Amino acid sequence: MKANERSESTAETWSIEGGSSARSGIRAPVLGSRYFSSSSAEWEPTDASGFWIKPLYEDAARGEKTMLMKVDAGAYAGSHTHPGEFEQIYVIEGSFYDQDHTLGPGEYCCRAPDAAHSSGSKDGALVLLIYTRREPAADE
Repeated sequence: MKANERSESTAETWSIEGGSSARSGIRAPVLGSRYFSSSSAEWEPTDASGFWIKPLYEDAARGEKTMLMKVDAGAYAGSHTHPGEFEQIYVIEGSFYDQDHTLGPGEYCCRAPDAAHSSGSKDGALVLLIYTRREPAADE
């Protein structure tokens, strides 16, 4: 395939660990690039009412995940953590808040692993989320 051509069969599915459902998205390429159109994937509900995700990328072995998250107007998730994972949040549209700050379009937050936080949106939001596993320090 030439550099400016796109493969038509780039979407893959993967199994959710501990579950039987499959998600759309891509895995890391071995060579070259992989492409995925998020418009071809359905929004998936989460455990928190009013929060929806579209997985874009996952490498379970490295503990990496990238996804879009849509937050309905008025949705709120109480205090929770992401055990062992850094959480990066980039707001694309709308506003997204936690217990300390409200982020608008173009704003970014990086949260430490295991940091307790709440989250929500007053008017709705579209957010890019990136999760990376925290590697233990050599002395841990």
